[in-house]
Amino acid sequence: MKLGIGSYAYAWSIGVNGYPQPSLPMTAVGLVRRAAELGVHLVQIADNLPLDKLDAADFDALLAEAKRLDVAIEVGTRGIQPEHLSRYLAIAQRCGSPILRVVVDTAAHHPSANEVVDLLKPMLPDFAAAGITLAIENHDRFKVKSLVEILTALDSPYVGICLDTVNSFGALEDPLRVIAALAPYVVNLHIKDFQIRRLGHNMGFIIDGTPAGQGMLDIPMVLEQLKGRSFNAILELWPAPEATMDATAAKEESWVAASLPYLRQHIHE
Repeated sequence: MKLGIGSYAYAWSIGVNGYPQPSLPMTAVGLVRRAAELGVHLVQIADNLPLDKLDAADFDALLAEAKRLDVAIEVGTRGIQPEHLSRYLAIAQRCGSPILRVVVDTAAHHPSANEVVDLLKPMLPDFAAAGITLAIENHDRFKVKSLVEILTALDSPYVGICLDTVNSFGALEDPLRVIAALAPYVVNLHIKDFQIRRLGHNMGFIIDGTPAGQGMLDIPMVLEQLKGRSFNAILELWPAPEATMDATAAKEESWVAASLPYLRQHIHE
């Protein structure tokens, strides 16, 4: 198991749609360099830094910098249309990524479980030939039962779960249930700590992020549950924005800095 930093650990520094943008947005090369400065040798570059938007020169520069700094790249994207996945499979091959993490839904496409199977099954020989595993993230909408049914129908060693420790709250399922049910299928882990707190007026709760080890997620328990699986653990964060983008980016950086020492106590590479 390797510890990595995901592009969603630096979402504000990269830029979040609908919010003020950073004056110098973090790029894919910038993420690689920051990981190296922090002594981390793995990054996961996901859909908030879409690699298919890089021109040839910038893509070559990213690979050269990652090689120079000894930082491995995992590739992520959003959407399962065959043309899109084929493009990203080729990108994953060029990056030497062992997985292609995918969020099924896009803004315009919310397929049923059956449609997910129908779209993905014909592509599995291509993933097998490339030696790359498709890692389907539990991202809000599908309950555990549906995810297991999808994996069972696909029935391939080249498909598994990218387990996010918080996302399934969106499907009204708690992390303990999700981790226990999806553990046999995990090929990638997003460690995202959180807290649930009552609103000041007492009428409702909010779920928001914390640095790893400072929230309600029992990270040692998660890793114990997944013992025996082969996967990398990727840090992601959910910091709420501050009054200015500079303050938000500084908060994000401080959360990364606080998370890594804690995770290194439990993840021995």
